Amino acid sequence: MTQGKPWEYLPNGLVPEGEVLPEGVKRIAAAVEYDGSAFCGWQRQTHSPSVQFHVEAALTQVANERITVACAGRTDTGVHATNQVIHFDTRADRNPRNWVLGVNANLPFGIRLHWAEERSPLFHARFAARARTYRYLIVNQPQRSALFYHWLTWEKRPLDEVQMHRAAQLLLGERDFSSFRAAGCQSNTPNRNVHAAKVWRQGDLVILEITANAFLHHMVRNIVGALLCVGRGDYAYTWPGELLALCDRTEAPPTAAPNGLYLVGVNYPDEFDVPVFKPGPQFINQE
Repeated sequence: MTQGKPWEYLPNGLVPEGEVLPEGVKRIAAAVEYDGSAFCGWQRQTHSPSVQFHVEAALTQVANERITVACAGRTDTGVHATNQVIHFDTRADRNPRNWVLGVNANLPFGIRLHWAEERSPLFHARFAARARTYRYLIVNQPQRSALFYHWLTWEKRPLDEVQMHRAAQLLLGERDFSSFRAAGCQSNTPNRNVHAAKVWRQGDLVILEITANAFLHHMVRNIVGALLCVGRGDYAYTWPGELLALCDRTEAPPTAAPNGLYLVGVNYPDEFDVPVFKPGPQFINQE
């Protein structure tokens, strides 16, 4: 796309002093919504269709040059997003409306761009993010939903959302999350800082919302697996905190299914002026 090697953030997320984008190149930020049930996850793969592949192909068509994107968080197979933030660099001169309309015209129905605007070269979808927020949706009823099979996880046993919420509070703060880390996780450290977590009920839906500086591979789904055990009454609300202290994934329950998980928000410093977007999904109340 550009001549030479573009500048990159340092491992601590800072920009090397004096580094800028090549002349004539603009940095565009955007937000993507997608239904992950039809894709092998966000990240481009050689064996299956990914969200990244389709987004880059549509952007390349509109920009008339090869586009590569960076994202705030790489979601797994079957995981959805209402507010995945991306950025890309381009020499193309397009206004925000043309980016959105043009890209959406070239995307499959399961992926949509919500906005696209030029931002400072200092903006980076991943490294500039201060926190990510996920929601996990569980339909708690005797029979599996026919309409929302791909978008909700089903639990037929009654769940106690109050006890699940109490349990989630024991996971707050900067901790070693080895007990909730996938075996194949490639992160250099198991430590993450969970800023907030809450569980509430809306009719037959039980919803977990969790915010952290970043997440380990399968971390949210593994936490949900433990919270479901509490909600069913199999363990006391203190059990997830005990699992956390063990730092041993083998002591924790199975990973929850991916279809109930949504990336719903990414927090950036105010200077980047990233539009505020309702976390969704839109069929639940915006609590």
